[in-house]
Amino acid sequence: MIKESVFKSFDSAQNLAEQLAKRIADELQTAIDKRGKASLVVSGGSTPLPLFEALSKIAIDWSEVYITLADERWLAVTDKDSNERLVRAHLLQHFAANAKFTGLKNMYATAVEGASMTSEQLAHIKQPFDVVVLGMGNDGHTCSWFPCAKTEQLQSALNTDKLCVAVTPTSAPYERITLSKSAILNARQIYLHLVGESKLTVYRQALADIDEQAMPIRAVLNQHSTPVDVYWSV
Repeated sequence: MIKESVFKSFDSAQNLAEQLAKRIADELQTAIDKRGKASLVVSGGSTPLPLFEALSKIAIDWSEVYITLADERWLAVTDKDSNERLVRAHLLQHFAANAKFTGLKNMYATAVEGASMTSEQLAHIKQPFDVVVLGMGNDGHTCSWFPCAKTEQLQSALNTDKLCVAVTPTSAPYERITLSKSAILNARQIYLHLVGESKLTVYRQALADIDEQAMPIRAVLNQHSTPVDVYWSV
């Protein structure tokens, strides 16, 4: 029987965002106090936007915080679907405007071509990452570990020692670049941020089995090396 992750439920997405923001800010400041710098990995999409807004308004030593993304669509950073655009608009403001951000997209035409450069850029961020905030799709994907991706690409994401790999999902648009399982699980703390009844159902399905190919989020939930706290709201 797989041990269930620490699970915390909230009565609203805003309450969740505010409480999780406080927790993350405390951990980042503690990392700075202990080691001089802190690193934060965030996810894109609409779910974390209230979290970004709340976190940006908490006063910590943001100039020593290094931020990057768990995954990114291989698009111009000004594109409406760019995760970097969301982070710049909703997180890198107020107090957090002083944080140092490293995006995953670079000048190469494809993610396959650009992955090595992205890995080199990420190597300058302090690791292991202090805090990683993940989301989850209704198909059980996290980062860009899509069950619909080519088998060799998903296997690479889940098994490589590299920091990041290119992935092309068949049921979602755009070529992607994603942090690998090894990069994520090397973190000091992981948070899984979920909103809505449908995500709760998927989360329970993920806990019921160990097949990572079918639901890649299980690669995070079914391990005991890195603490995972699940924050869920209706």
